[in-house]
Amino acid sequence: MTEHRRGPTGHVYATMRIVLVCATAVLLFGLSLRPLLEEDYRHRGLAACAFAVLAVVTSACSWWVFRRRPLPAALTVTGTLLVLAAATAATVAVSPERRFQAPDWSFGLAGWYVLLLLLDRVRLLVTVLAAHLTMSAGLFLVAGTPDRAALGTAGATAFGAVGVQLAVVVITRVLCGRSREAAEAAEERDRLLTRMLAAHQWRERQRDLFAAQMGTVLPLLAGLADGVTDPRDEDTQRQCALTATQLRRLFAQNDDVPDPLVHEVTACVDVAERRGVDVSFAVSGAAVELPLRIRQELTGPLVTALSAARRRARVSVLRTEEEVRIAVIADAGTVAPAPSTGPVVVEYGGYGQFQRLETRWRK
Repeated sequence: MTEHRRGPTGHVYATMRIVLVCATAVLLFGLSLRPLLEEDYRHRGLAACAFAVLAVVTSACSWWVFRRRPLPAALTVTGTLLVLAAATAATVAVSPERRFQAPDWSFGLAGWYVLLLLLDRVRLLVTVLAAHLTMSAGLFLVAGTPDRAALGTAGATAFGAVGVQLAVVVITRVLCGRSREAAEAAEERDRLLTRMLAAHQWRERQRDLFAAQMGTVLPLLAGLADGVTDPRDEDTQRQCALTATQLRRLFAQNDDVPDPLVHEVTACVDVAERRGVDVSFAVSGAAVELPLRIRQELTGPLVTALSAARRRARVSVLRTEEEVRIAVIADAGTVAPAPSTGPVVVEYGGYGQFQRLETRWRK
């Protein structure tokens, strides 16, 4: 797994690398420099070169780590090879009988550099650590058959160093997992809050729509109940048909259906058919997700035309990848819908006793 600049895991890796670069600097200059200066070596110059290489790797990594940026691949590959080469050189410079002891300061230190460079590449990190341990053990055994005390010292040193370093890997993985879980929980909480806010806004909008609709329905019902309005009057019948169609469309907007636009148009057609109007209805194209406001503007003229239709009407819905159209032809005489002020274009015209209206919305 590679490190990401952003996200919870990237934050964990960046923080852990700051800790590791500080740890390597302290181990290199605080604990390894003294044995290099005081102990006897077969090749002191080789050990000093190894020390200098590790110091350069520390400086190069610090430039990126303290800016909390991921290490470049070139630095990771080059640094890993340099660390292994420096660790091998420092081990070779130590007398065989003093390996895995204080003069052999590069053994445990190299593992911390491998952690610093390959922390976000766990499989490669474990492979490099195993290769380094195998190399160190091989140099130790090739020099001669060690006694039991030397084997015990070497085993304890190797187990202590590698065990702590692998524990850092495990801790980092656990922190990454917890960070991802926390981030997912926060995202889920944000999604729930967003849905709650959207539901609240939708409820308020529907309440306003119902209140506006009731503002036209109640005076009509009051007029009919008081006898002020004549139900046999053609204008009254048209007003009742318009109100019924608007209410039916409003109710249809609350239904959870896969194709809301066609569902709302079908509801308007159903009201017209209940009044005895012969409606021909055709749909072409796949469903297109539309906001409620766009659907209302598309179906508004349809409501007006169908409520004014006397005997026949033809409704068609055409949907493509670029636009959505709703057209209606009805024997409604002259119908002038309210002009559209939004993204929906309304066109209408008369053909004798028939009236044609079309609404069009383009992406």
